[in-house]
Amino acid sequence: MTDHTTTENVSSGDQSFDDTPHDGGTALPTDSVDAALESLTDDGLTGYNYAYLDEHTKREVRRSMLKAVAIPGHQVPYASRPMPLARGWGTGGIQASLSLLGPDDRFKVIDQGADESVNAANIRRLAETTAEVTTTTDTTDADLIQSRHRIPEEVLTAEQRLVLQVPITDALRKVDPSDAANRRRHAHKNYGKMWVHLYENVVEYGEINIASRYPTMVAGRYLMDPSPIPRWDVPKLDDADHLTVLAAGREARIYAVPPHTAVEPLAFEDREFTVERFPEQACHACGSTDTYLVEVSEESADADGFETRYACNDSSFCQKRRENPDLPKDHHLDREGVDWGPETPDGEPTTEQGGVEE
Repeated sequence: MTDHTTTENVSSGDQSFDDTPHDGGTALPTDSVDAALESLTDDGLTGYNYAYLDEHTKREVRRSMLKAVAIPGHQVPYASRPMPLARGWGTGGIQASLSLLGPDDRFKVIDQGADESVNAANIRRLAETTAEVTTTTDTTDADLIQSRHRIPEEVLTAEQRLVLQVPITDALRKVDPSDAANRRRHAHKNYGKMWVHLYENVVEYGEINIASRYPTMVAGRYLMDPSPIPRWDVPKLDDADHLTVLAAGREARIYAVPPHTAVEPLAFEDREFTVERFPEQACHACGSTDTYLVEVSEESADADGFETRYACNDSSFCQKRRENPDLPKDHHLDREGVDWGPETPDGEPTTEQGGVEE
């Protein structure tokens, strides 16, 4: 066997080789490594198609969305493509967003109400790099909003589009794991098993206590899973001005709620649909009482342990309220007579937080 010896710095043409020992490996030209690193910084994703997906994929996603808009609430299959993140982390939403984005669009990404989470930041970065779009955290400034598990507090307009990430597409899977049986139920509009599920819920708890994925009827025809949004957000889908697209990459399904479509949560006459209630609670940061609040545990300054406080789940709107405490939640809502949950208090509120009459 021939012993490998370490070579000194050898010049060959324009290339200089590293003289560091490589345990018998091949010496690498350092200028090639530097050039490769520079290309990663300067050129980014050069070579990829606009908005990452190829044109055939984007056309198929758009065709599926058009069919979903034509048949509100109906689950339309599509060929979900591999994306640069694991399935279940928003691959369906990303494919829908990248298929809709244009160079002039402003893009906002929400992850459970926050713009600053790792998932939201990475999705924004992917869109910025591949589609060269402008991103924003202001709901009113965005043309396209992709969201995981929340609908913004501010009412969206007809010029805006909302893409919701969906982990489970069929509301009936709560009552029957068989997708084949559930497809037959959708075809026959046979939702009796879901009504039995709601009745058993009332018998056990005294009210319908489904926290998220509340079953809703779209356009009086299809039972829809509105994704894991809280009950607070479900009324925002009813007769909304904006288009809502719900996309599931893992299950390869797309469905939609077109503008001005009736979306009715299932409920009984004597057990009406209600949203979450936060009596006598307000956001500790901005003082809001008309937004969806979440509990935040923080280390207590006075004693050992933690204390629980409430905060707005919509971080963007909370920031606006801190800058302008008098900013109403419905400040750009032109229409009246639509129940969007608790309105901005004007003097003494007449309803308990959550829209339930006192």
